[in-house]
Amino acid sequence: MMISTTTKLLAAAAAVSIVAALPVRADQTPPAATTQFLKLPDGQIAYDDSGGTGPLVICVPGLGDVRQQYRFLAPRLVAAGFRVVTMDLPGHGESSADWPAYSAAIVGADVVALIRHLGAGKAFIIGNSMAGGSAVWAAAEIPDRVAGIVMIDPFTRVIPTSSFLLAFLKVAMMRPWGPSFWSMYYGSLYKSAPPADLDAYRAALVANLKQPGRIEATKALIFASQAPCEARIPKVQAPVLVVMGTRDPDFDDPAAEADWVATHLHGKKLMVDGAGHYPHVEYPDNVAPAVIEFVKDAQDGEARRN
Repeated sequence: MMISTTTKLLAAAAAVSIVAALPVRADQTPPAATTQFLKLPDGQIAYDDSGGTGPLVICVPGLGDVRQQYRFLAPRLVAAGFRVVTMDLPGHGESSADWPAYSAAIVGADVVALIRHLGAGKAFIIGNSMAGGSAVWAAAEIPDRVAGIVMIDPFTRVIPTSSFLLAFLKVAMMRPWGPSFWSMYYGSLYKSAPPADLDAYRAALVANLKQPGRIEATKALIFASQAPCEARIPKVQAPVLVVMGTRDPDFDDPAAEADWVATHLHGKKLMVDGAGHYPHVEYPDNVAPAVIEFVKDAQDGEARRN
């Protein structure tokens, strides 16, 4: 998730004091089935693995979110016979929170390390928001191991941001109000069919972001450049599916951004009518069949080439 609408941010900031007054229970953190950890030189990445022998699909959330973002999409993919792995970003969820640096490219490197660690041959990557750029980075880094990428409302290139907005964000994401500010903004990104558990989910995000180092990790990812990921776009060889909500407020023109990404990555596009920044959460029954078809088509295409 990235932020691009000054008016929305100011409105959210005005509501911070109200949100901050609400009680947050630590026991509302979304439960993990059997959390596993990938140990890396700078920290460890938490992930869940459905197991199985089907196509490996790695699901990566956007910044300020946790792997349970895929709580509606993942079961549908598992039911289709896929091995689904959902991971937390560095500094988020159950991953360690003391990394020396944060960026979409670093997340891409973590995805590469996870693919190698899982040892399942080729993998498909699903990346939401900022992690769309991470998927690009990983696909360009190990083209022989990435079978395809699904980019959900992705940020894949540098989008100019006003200096006023950057200054505002530096203050808005500070403690102690930063987690509550983020929750308020996060809630505004669901446009027509927010899930029934959204209030509890946002409360869990606030509880997680209040832990040492986590709101700082989110803030660092907001200010990290997408330039290293954008530079790798011409090197991506894998099939690409771009999924975009028609009402995503993070983009001035969601359809135009989806067109740009799909064109430059030679991919297909799915516009989800009425959805905001999380179409796979608002409309999983629309997104899941498209992802399943994309994976199967990619596998059929590779089989024909071989």
